[in-house]
Amino acid sequence: MNELIFFSHNKYKIKEILSIFQNSNINILTLNDFNCIIKPQENGKTFEENARIKSEFGFNYFGLPCFADDSGICINALDNSPGIKSNRFQKKNGGYKKTFEIIINKAKSKKKFGAYFQTSIALTINHKKTIYFNGIVKGIISSTPLGSFGFHYDPIFIPNGTNKTFAQMSSEEKNTISHRYIATKKLREFLLKSIN
Repeated sequence: MNELIFFSHNKYKIKEILSIFQNSNINILTLNDFNCIIKPQENGKTFEENARIKSEFGFNYFGLPCFADDSGICINALDNSPGIKSNRFQKKNGGYKKTFEIIINKAKSKKKFGAYFQTSIALTINHKKTIYFNGIVKGIISSTPLGSFGFHYDPIFIPNGTNKTFAQMSSEEKNTISHRYIATKKLREFLLKSIN
């Protein structure tokens, strides 16, 4: 399994994934390597289900092993939402800036600042086999958005054991502790074992 497809157009996710697979002798293609790829509707009820919908679709479409991720932030003050609806949540609120205000105000009013990021990766190897790799990072919601690196909810999330938001970290620093790193490292180790 020296070549496989990461079913994503997201430039931020692709950058993180490719950096983790550096020097691995595994060739990762992405949807940006192809023209006009349709995407399936992500109507699963969990991170794993949404990841599987994309990885199975990609395998059937390309005929190559395919992996996909679904990620989101779960916030205690919002009863662990938005979760799998993280992207839809910010769109519904009119963008990330307004969404950050809503989250921070809710966390302050409830005095609940706990949160966690989750990434679930589904790797579809054939028509009958899909394997999952999960990564979770716990932390807190910051009292104000901080940092200009990262993307999406990174400016308001401070992972446990640090005093910086993900958006205040360099990509190299974030890529040693992030939820996506944890899940992708598990995937990378699995693939390297399958090659050797």
